[in-house]
Amino acid sequence: MIDIILITLGGICLIIGLLGCIIPMIPGPPVSYAGLLLLHITDKVQFSASQLLFWLLLVVVVQVLDYFTPIIGSKYSGGTKWGSWGCLIGSIVGIVFFSPWGIIIGPFGGAFIGELLGDRSAKDALKSGIGALMGFLIGTVFKVVICGYFIWCFVKAIVVA
Repeated sequence: MIDIILITLGGICLIIGLLGCIIPMIPGPPVSYAGLLLLHITDKVQFSASQLLFWLLLVVVVQVLDYFTPIIGSKYSGGTKWGSWGCLIGSIVGIVFFSPWGIIIGPFGGAFIGELLGDRSAKDALKSGIGALMGFLIGTVFKVVICGYFIWCFVKAIVVA
């Protein structure tokens, strides 16, 4: 009976984690990882320690990259330090004051405003802002891929068990 509850909660965590890739208030990959841990606790499925550690490493890497991909995107689209700092500040302000949409608008607006404050043209500032937005979208794709992989591991483990 307890296994059914844990498997159900694990499945719910995986679904919420996948949604969390799109809804900024929910940390998608960590919640999905929790779903795998719940499955691991059951008597039905046992993952190896190396699997669990590898998955944890993936979660940490994706979560860290999620904060830096907008900055990297701004930089690769010709942004300067002004744009990178603006992107970082815009991300924080967006998350804190304007969630959930602030996580999308914040990096873009921050990079754009930062470049303008750094005496860049509006065209260059817009390129930096779009680069920050693209970086955010790439980070989101990484999170969706990881959560999708976790769902696949979960389903595969249940089917085999």
